[in-house]
Amino acid sequence: MSTLPPSPPAVLILDAPAIDRALRRIAHEIIERHPSLKDVVLAGIPSRGVEIARRLIAFIEQIEHIRPEFGMIDVSMHRDDIRLRERLSPVEVSQLPMDLAGKTIILTDDVIFTGRTCRAALDALASFGRPRCVQLAVLVDRGHRELPIRPDYVGKNLPTSVKERVYVRLQGVDEVADSVWVSKPT
Repeated sequence: MSTLPPSPPAVLILDAPAIDRALRRIAHEIIERHPSLKDVVLAGIPSRGVEIARRLIAFIEQIEHIRPEFGMIDVSMHRDDIRLRERLSPVEVSQLPMDLAGKTIILTDDVIFTGRTCRAALDALASFGRPRCVQLAVLVDRGHRELPIRPDYVGKNLPTSVKERVYVRLQGVDEVADSVWVSKPT
């Protein structure tokens, strides 16, 4: 597996073991807040959020021998920056339980920055019904929110400048070793 930086000036922040520890800790926090796990759905935001949801479910099942439901929520048509993007993300089919009533949906993503992707996920989720509760789990919180959105579960708080770029690489998505990198502007 390649461990080369995604861009030459990038600095490694988390390696694969550190990412595993962060996700295992988040899994424990979810279990503490939802001991029965009966009505918990982990819904990943494509693409790395889906992989994070799968890993969290695997850790929870390993710890508690209970498998929370998996979901995926596509945000591509709910973004407020569609016209500003150079390229659009492919639309994927959202997968959620038929009835969201009484469910706790934990949205999962790799990085939270401005909060706009989470807002788009909330908009998309609203078209499927009204869950009892919606929470947010992220691997990296880099700050700089433009909306009043705060994650409930965070793997790593990573203060950055607005101009820096955070790269998350996950083996199941990117086919390179798990890692988180920060690149300073050149």
